[in-house]
Formats: sequence, C-alpha cells, structure tokens
Amino acid sequence: MSILLDQSSRVIVQGITGREGQFHTKNMLAAGTTLVGGVTPGKGGAEVEGVPVFDTVAQAKKETGANASCIFVPPAGAADAIMEAADAGIRLIVCITETIPVLDMARAMRFVKEKQVRLIGPNCPGLCTPGVGKIGIIPYSIFREGHVGFISRSGTLTYEVVSLLTTAGIGQSTCVGIGGDPIIGSTFTDCLHLFEHDEQTYAVVMCGEIGGSDEEDAAEYIKEMSKPVVGFISGRTAPPGKRMGHAGAIISGSTGTAQGKVAALQGAGVPVADTIFDIPDLLRQAAGKKL
Repeated sequence: MSILLDQSSRVIVQGITGREGQFHTKNMLAAGTTLVGGVTPGKGGAEVEGVPVFDTVAQAKKETGANASCIFVPPAGAADAIMEAADAGIRLIVCITETIPVLDMARAMRFVKEKQVRLIGPNCPGLCTPGVGKIGIIPYSIFREGHVGFISRSGTLTYEVVSLLTTAGIGQSTCVGIGGDPIIGSTFTDCLHLFEHDEQTYAVVMCGEIGGSDEEDAAEYIKEMSKPVVGFISGRTAPPGKRMGHAGAIISGSTGTAQGKVAALQGAGVPVADTIFDIPDLLRQAAGKKL
C-alpha cells in the first residue's frame, strides 16, 4: 500500500488547457498516473494529451469515475476550483497554485472541512508514489520505490532530499509536499498519521522550515508513533526580520523559530539533521536494518 495515491486513484486536472496544466498533464501521464480527464469551463469536448476535457468537475466525475484532482487554476479562481471539486465529491484535491488570496483560502478550507475532503496544498509540488505515479509537478525520475515516507513544506527541498535518498539507495513509499502558505489543507501531523498506519512505510523524513507551529504540533504526535522519524528544519541561518520565500515562513515574536522547532523535535526523540546531507545516515541509524 501507500498513502493518498494508489492503483485505485483516477485523477483529473482542473485548468488542463492552460500552459501549466498541459505541460504537467503530459508529465503525469508519462509517470504512469491514471489521469482520466480534465476540466476547463467552456472547453468541454476538447482533448489534451488524449484525455477528454469537461466543462465542470461534476461532469468529469460522472463520465470518468474520477476521485482525485490536481489544480492548476490561476490564483483568482483557485479557491473556487477547490470548492467545486469538493462539492462534486472528489475525495483528494491537490492544489499547486500559489498566491491564492488568504481570505479566499480561508473560505475554501472551511468548505473542504465541511465536505470531509482531503486537501494537499496550496502552493505545493504535489505528491508521488514511486511505481504508481504522481499528482503535481514533482520530477518523477528522482524517485525509487521503497519504505521511507517523506513530508516537506518546501518543493525544492523535497527534490534535493529525495534525490539524496535515492542516490544513497533508500527508496520512498510516498512523498508529500504539503505547501508553504499560511493556510494549507493537510499538515505534518495529518501525513504522519497516514504514514504511521501504512504498512509499506518503515520510517519517515520530515522537512520543516521557520514560521508557524506545524512542526511543534507534529512533535507532540511523533511521541505517540511507533515508527522512527528523522527531521530537518531549514532557515536556521535566516537573518532576523528577513522576508523569506514562503508566505508561511514568518516568525512571530519568539514562536516559529528554527531553534524552537529543533528543540521540539529533539524533545520528541527525533534526530534532527544539521544539513540535508546528514539525513541518509540518520535515517539508517534510526530505522536500522529495515531500510
């Protein structure tokens, strides 16, 4: 098994006729993803990379049996796209779009919670299950099938660390980029809970960054986990007051600091790497012969 994406996943792309939608549709198909259709209002009846385009998510779900969606809709319409997918009964929504207005995102979050739909992102690279496929913009070629779950707020950090793991001969069960915005759907704790109950996952790597309190919240859950977790916190050398790339990477007073996050993880028994190059060795030490 794996988390979130498996052989039963049937994916549609909202915004499939746009430049990004078309480009990443082609790449998702090449990765083996069961991509069954796309949605662009007013473009129903067209085709992109051989998959049919529908005017609404409800039509796409009815005709294709879709149960997951990847969103490439521009920021002004992305929150509405999330809510349309949730309202149509799509169970997994991965939103790649960044710079969605915060108030729009707050409205969408309340809606998806009411519908009990799982949202990954926004402002995320998506997710990947090696051997099954990917949803989003993650480069599939860097992955290798295995037993390490991976979660990160940063897309670029995801690619760098996954590449290091693969080069070190450590494969991955599922990789999830949860996004770097102030309001995101699934948190570190949500994903850790899924990995804890996934038979294919033997250990987890969690890459956090400065800002917010998601890593500290995850540390409390890790105390209850049976599987080893290795951590890394980026932004340790960020100058005080410096605006960082992610909207969620904002330190408020004494909360959200790298030092506080490292201390919280270490207090939960998590080995925290000083650099990403230390992660493979820490992982082998934590998981022993299982990897």
